[in-house]
Amino acid sequence: MRHLRTLVPYLRPYRRGYFWGLVLVVVTNVFTVAAPWLLKLAVDALDDPGVTYSLLAGYAGLIVLTAFLGGAAKYGMREILNGLSRRVECDLRMTFFRHLLTLDTDFYSRNRTGEIMSLATNDTLAVRMATGPAVMYLVNTAVIFVFCLILMLWISPRLTLLALLPMLALPPVVVGFGRIIQRRFDQIQEQFSRVSTAAQENLTGVRIVRAYGQEEDQARTFAELNQEYQERNMSLARATGVFHPILGLLTGGALVLVLWLGGIEVIQGRITLGDFVAFGFYLNLLTWPMIALGWVVNLFQRGEASMGRLNRVLDTAPSVVVPQRPVGLPPLLGGVEFRNVSFTYPGTSRPVLRDISFAVEPGTTVAIVGPTGSGKSTLVSLLVRLYDPTEGEILVEGVDLSRVDPRALRRGVGMVPQDPFLFSETIAGNIALGIGGEPPPEEAELADRVLHASRTAQLHDSIQEFPRGYETPLGERGINLSGGQKQRATLARALARNPGILILDDALSAVDTQTEARILEDLRTALMDRTAFIISHRVTAVMHADVILVLDGGRIVERGTHGELMANRGVYTRLLRRQILEQEMATAEGTAAG
Repeated sequence: MRHLRTLVPYLRPYRRGYFWGLVLVVVTNVFTVAAPWLLKLAVDALDDPGVTYSLLAGYAGLIVLTAFLGGAAKYGMREILNGLSRRVECDLRMTFFRHLLTLDTDFYSRNRTGEIMSLATNDTLAVRMATGPAVMYLVNTAVIFVFCLILMLWISPRLTLLALLPMLALPPVVVGFGRIIQRRFDQIQEQFSRVSTAAQENLTGVRIVRAYGQEEDQARTFAELNQEYQERNMSLARATGVFHPILGLLTGGALVLVLWLGGIEVIQGRITLGDFVAFGFYLNLLTWPMIALGWVVNLFQRGEASMGRLNRVLDTAPSVVVPQRPVGLPPLLGGVEFRNVSFTYPGTSRPVLRDISFAVEPGTTVAIVGPTGSGKSTLVSLLVRLYDPTEGEILVEGVDLSRVDPRALRRGVGMVPQDPFLFSETIAGNIALGIGGEPPPEEAELADRVLHASRTAQLHDSIQEFPRGYETPLGERGINLSGGQKQRATLARALARNPGILILDDALSAVDTQTEARILEDLRTALMDRTAFIISHRVTAVMHADVILVLDGGRIVERGTHGELMANRGVYTRLLRRQILEQEMATAEGTAAG
């Protein structure tokens, strides 16, 4: 149970509750074993010539009272221990989610979303069962076993030893089946992850599935995964289906021995009839712990397997590390410097960026252009510490970013990525996502910033066309917006933060040229007092930049203004001519099609 030991920090805050819950387990079993003993006294009293109705009624009343008190204690133990296990589950899931937020892009490229979702739901549930019901029934099994064994030995040591003979086979049966159950449960959880991934990918990409007519193919693939999941569950069901009857057979054999040999003991006068009745009850109480032991082992095995999978993620260290003593950043004005920066993606050997060096003064608009795969997006990813450089250093306001808490840095940066992502929230909620601060802005100020940002992004008029305006709820990933509207919404979200540094990573590719021109015109006003990095394949988006960096093969091969680069007739000029040619061909094809 190596992995379950890692749960100790989660259990520690609730140790007092667990203590009283386990005390109630003991109290419950005290009342449970008291009832058969009272029944023994009542049966033995029947042999007394002086027995009275009131005496028997007294015994009956005591049996009812013990049942009531035992039931109350059992309710308390279940309420406390199961409730605490829910709290542990919630804490574990919260820790798991927070850790996921610290992991870098490389982790998510190696792990599918459906698998991670399965860990956060199915596996945390299995761990809860191990920290609640499994603990409760383990202690309950141990306590009832000790109590019953002591009382059975008190009644007849010889009969107790004979009754326990068939149960000697229980430990190897429980251990053997426990291993089988753990192995098959692992296989079930792995397959459940595949099923979750298939469902998540098809629901997210439902438009592509329909556009390519893949409904039947995807349904067939899902059916195969689902069938495999069913077969693995049936395999586990067969194992547990054999396990419990074997336990029942062994305990049933013990009951047959007691009935035969105990009857002989009564006939020969070694024990009383009351002893025989009580012994039978105690042996019956003893069989449940033996059977429950298999279920408890099953729960612990499942919890161990699930915690192992969770630990594999929790033990994954983010490549971007928060310094133990982070250096505070001054207010971001936009001073940026790259010093001999090189970068290679984890798990690869080919550098994406090589010896990048440049300095940017606050308020400068920097355009980054280059062929596909030249490292443009990687460069700006380093600026917000989505990754750290393999070599060299990056300074913002004169501070080395490796010494800065990434969260503090990102609060002052607005980034619009290539792939726009919107949450299932209202339009206003999506735009206001990054607006924070201490204290948080008033509602009126928040609304004003959202409105101003959406106007700058040329989104306001489109929003007004929706029936509920800014309060229009968006579908998953903003499915009810066009590609251009999504990009403008993410641009508005970045602008609403009033960032000191703004990064546009090909953020206007889905916007038509006229809308792009209006956005760029408004951006020039909005960017006057802040530094901006603009990545674009359109020359119209970069030609007015203060400086243009041209990347090729991971290196800066040219730098300068639009006019200077055109005069050089180098890579930038070739890129521009290629773009003009592509636009002319697209225009010609459109005219021919018309």
